Amino acid sequence: MRSSYSEDDVVLLLKDITGLVEPQPTEERERLIQSGKHYSEMLPIEYVPTPKYMRIYREALALYAKPTALAVGRLSDKIMEQKGKTVVLVSLARAGIPIGILIKRYIRWKYGVDVAHYSISIIRGRGIDDNAMKYLLDKYAPEQLLFVDGWIGKGAILNELKKDIEAYEGVSSQIAVIADPANVTPLCGTHEDILIPSSCLNCTVSGLVSRTFLRSDIIGEDDFHGAVYYGELEGSDLSYEFIEAIEREFMREAPEPGNAAGGSGMEEVREIAARFQVDDINLVKPGIGETTRVLLRRVPWKVLIDERFQKDPQLGHVFRLAEDKSVPVAYYPLRHYKCCGIIKKVADA
Repeated sequence: MRSSYSEDDVVLLLKDITGLVEPQPTEERERLIQSGKHYSEMLPIEYVPTPKYMRIYREALALYAKPTALAVGRLSDKIMEQKGKTVVLVSLARAGIPIGILIKRYIRWKYGVDVAHYSISIIRGRGIDDNAMKYLLDKYAPEQLLFVDGWIGKGAILNELKKDIEAYEGVSSQIAVIADPANVTPLCGTHEDILIPSSCLNCTVSGLVSRTFLRSDIIGEDDFHGAVYYGELEGSDLSYEFIEAIEREFMREAPEPGNAAGGSGMEEVREIAARFQVDDINLVKPGIGETTRVLLRRVPWKVLIDERFQKDPQLGHVFRLAEDKSVPVAYYPLRHYKCCGIIKKVADA
């Protein structure tokens, strides 16, 4: 699979389906998803940020490169302590890819070890890419593999992973993430709901690769899951600008952050769903990263922001996107998260 990343940083175990799938507008995809079509059978039209939004992204990068780098360092230290020098990073495409690259680079920088890094697809409701897993298990021992993602919202992908990995003896379903506000994994850089700047953009901060795709007319039985390479956006590619901005802030030691909020994020998501009469918790997307995704590629109904953070510059891009899309913002007390996006029900979409 092509990407704008070097193979020294990551090998993408994906099928290049560039030119085989016509991207669809957000509103059309939302109607199809909520009427039963699986999201992995379609691709969105990539959001093209406005100049104003790009200014906010660059401000976010300047402000939050250091907290992200500290979280990368803490996570990388935990990985080395638990898995050792033979660890194989397996990032979940696509949000996990830049995080896997940062972990790989931090381990090389601090420990002088060049660990392997691959990226594979996992799709909620469809499972992990079995052909990619077989490829990895032909090359490495099961205990070497470690899954990597950007952040955990409410834990849906972790639950998918736990279910799928039972088929692969000796492979751990543990997942390493930068931020886990849902409080479901100890293998994280922080339990705080921090802004990871890469969550603000789509393919232009992820190697110009689309989200992953799985449809039987294009993906055969022996194929990896698919993805598109957006070569036409090469002039707007910020993938390495992001990586290098975080790298410049690497520190050899980082103080541990504060303790996580009690309980799990999923409990809070269920409370939000009940409070706002949302009968499908998949429409409730908590945390900065997930709220950003809702605003970029779904049809948002409402954004909730904890009023303690209404002036927090981490949320500048959330306010800007909500304003651009005329999405109402409500202030609502949150325990695990700074904000939460709620997707419109299909009848309203």
